[in-house]
Amino acid sequence: MTATAPGDLSRAVDRDPPLDILLVEDEPEIAEPIAEALRREGHRLTVVSHGDRALKRLEEEVYDLLICDIRLPGADGLSIFRRVREQQPAAKVILMSAYGSVAEAVAAVKDRAVDYLAKPFAMSELLRTVHQVGEERRIEQTLARARDRLDRGDQSGVTAIVGETPPMVTLISRIQAVADSDAPVLITGETGTGKELVARALHATSSRRDKPFVEVNCAAFPETLLEAELFGHERGAFTGADKRREGRFRTAHEGTLFLDEVGEMSPSAQAKMLRALQDGSFQPLGSNNTIKVDVRTVAATNVDLRQRIAEGRFREDLFYRLKVFHLHVPALRERRADLPLLAEYFIRQMAPEDRPTPVITPRAWAALSHYRFPGNVRELKHAIRHALVLSGGGDIDLEHLPEEVRGRVSSGEQGGGVMSSSLQPLEAAQRQFEREYLLRALREADWNKTRVAQLLGISRKTLWQKLRRLGIDAGAD
Repeated sequence: MTATAPGDLSRAVDRDPPLDILLVEDEPEIAEPIAEALRREGHRLTVVSHGDRALKRLEEEVYDLLICDIRLPGADGLSIFRRVREQQPAAKVILMSAYGSVAEAVAAVKDRAVDYLAKPFAMSELLRTVHQVGEERRIEQTLARARDRLDRGDQSGVTAIVGETPPMVTLISRIQAVADSDAPVLITGETGTGKELVARALHATSSRRDKPFVEVNCAAFPETLLEAELFGHERGAFTGADKRREGRFRTAHEGTLFLDEVGEMSPSAQAKMLRALQDGSFQPLGSNNTIKVDVRTVAATNVDLRQRIAEGRFREDLFYRLKVFHLHVPALRERRADLPLLAEYFIRQMAPEDRPTPVITPRAWAALSHYRFPGNVRELKHAIRHALVLSGGGDIDLEHLPEEVRGRVSSGEQGGGVMSSSLQPLEAAQRQFEREYLLRALREADWNKTRVAQLLGISRKTLWQKLRRLGIDAGAD
């Protein structure tokens, strides 16, 4: 995709968007501190104290987040929650209750509430959950912008180059500037950054676009065969040469010859290459005839050719012949804000055409966004292909990514400014909630278990069983 001026993508990666929040709480001593804390964080608050008024607000406005008490005058919190799921499925929900039960908590988690907070709770706990919602919203907006920009991509010669960060804008601008020159170009960059794509973009943007683009990997052939591959040979020129063959230089006449991994070229091949670049002529192996060609050469390397020159392994005069123009392809870590564009681009390339375009879940995006990708764009492409295969072409979640990509997030670590999901397995969440609720009930009843059993509507025997199972030592009653 052709890059336009750099957008806000890099800035958006570092900052959560303000949220439109509907707070439904009938106790002013609880609602007011929550509203004040959220407004200090920059969020936009609508506060109502009655369930029916909350339902009316949901019909009139769209919200990013609902923070709602369970027990309310009018419609209760679970009814409001279900209405949100019907009318505003993109909204996140945090439920609160001082009278909650384990059954309510389990129902809420099963029905995809973000969190369930038992009153009283620490404000930091609520703010942490709201921050997670903000991060997920930012991720969704970032990926949506990526999809929009791919939809608006043009059909120029740099279509396959996806990026709009400053390094990529500079690179694409330089490609367009030098494309129509016949002078040689040297492309440098780490393995997997897309040097071949840059070479093809140069050719596709040039006046030679309708002529051949011929590629040769200089590291794939031994010394003699590389010379034969480049310059051709006569029959019998060497053992196994049972017929005459034209070389890649001749095949690329009037077009572009792409020399990949040029730093691996043998000394004798370098000498012949220098002559071919100087006057556009060469002699096939086993022939005394000089052949003239009109070829534009584009070379690529992931090694330091100046270091090779210092070691006596690469000709300095050839280096300057190849490097009339120099293009450097940045590593993925130098263009992190392009990650959403690249991920969406590969999904569109590889996903089944007869199904809705898969989306990346926040958990999967958390892993992708903090992984360093030492293999650069090529490794990202392989990770997306891996994920699409495991997901069956559906949405990509954390477990679909390669192990090395998901490792840190799945083990609970965080990085890259993106938090992993705070949800734990349902059984563990239920046990934790029940333990905390019983401890709070015991404290409120001054550890009188008969009174606790009455408050909770269970028998003393059931209460004792729960206390033992949860490891709570409540002493004798």
